[in-house]
Amino acid sequence: MDDSKFFIVGANGQLGTALRQQYPNAKFADVGELDITNRESVDAYDWSDITHVLNAAAYTNVDNAETTEGRVAAWNVNASAVANLAGACTKYDMTLVHISTDYVFDGTRELHAEDEPFSPLGVYAQTKAAGDIVASLIPKHYILRTSWVIGSGPNFVRSIYGLGKRNISPNVVADQFGRLTFTSELVRAIDFLLQGEAAFGTYNTSNGGSIGSWADIARQVYLEAGYSDLTVGDTTAEEYFAGKLSSPRPTHSGLDLAKICALGFEPTDWIDDLKQYIKDDLEKERN
Repeated sequence: MDDSKFFIVGANGQLGTALRQQYPNAKFADVGELDITNRESVDAYDWSDITHVLNAAAYTNVDNAETTEGRVAAWNVNASAVANLAGACTKYDMTLVHISTDYVFDGTRELHAEDEPFSPLGVYAQTKAAGDIVASLIPKHYILRTSWVIGSGPNFVRSIYGLGKRNISPNVVADQFGRLTFTSELVRAIDFLLQGEAAFGTYNTSNGGSIGSWADIARQVYLEAGYSDLTVGDTTAEEYFAGKLSSPRPTHSGLDLAKICALGFEPTDWIDDLKQYIKDDLEKERN
């Protein structure tokens, strides 16, 4: 597959960075060249040599999306921009690869399948659900629904690791459950679907392994990092967010991976990727 005909949207984010490593010949543009939230900018861009648009752009500040300014930004990036890209993909017969989230569900079910009806809780979740609906309407699309993404930028694992470096024993939310998704795994899944020319549609994609709470994951980070003198305590989401601006979050974020696994994809256990992430990324910074 000719990655020189790929176009990466959101190329400087966690996932965009990983996609650029996977597809080094892919095209991308900064906001000065292409503003995906502006229909005229998208319509004016030269898409003539592009076959696949990989949309890694998203407004992901879940809590700030509940503010007046954040609400507008979330709708612009997560919904309106997807509609603009979908229009271009339809016009130029391009395939849209769009990244979704477990937040499109309210988390009452313990495991989410691709065909579960949408039930988003907060503004961020609602905008992502709207983007999914738009993306699903075009002829050629892959929607990869994922959860708890960890990559090169600021993220939960990096934050917990940093607390350990400062000899802090934190209390971490223990009543929300899911699996991590490392960007390396998400990119591997994208490439698997594209190279295998899988049927268009929605695919749940996260790391494999056991489902745990944020506190469970934090304890695993401390274990792998060798912070043996420190502990991770449990708290509730209600206690953690008390007095803070916060969006409602799904209790259960675990994704049913049966659909993509049935095609032959074998998810990597999140603990294995966590070990590698700490060794390859965080330990270098520590030293």
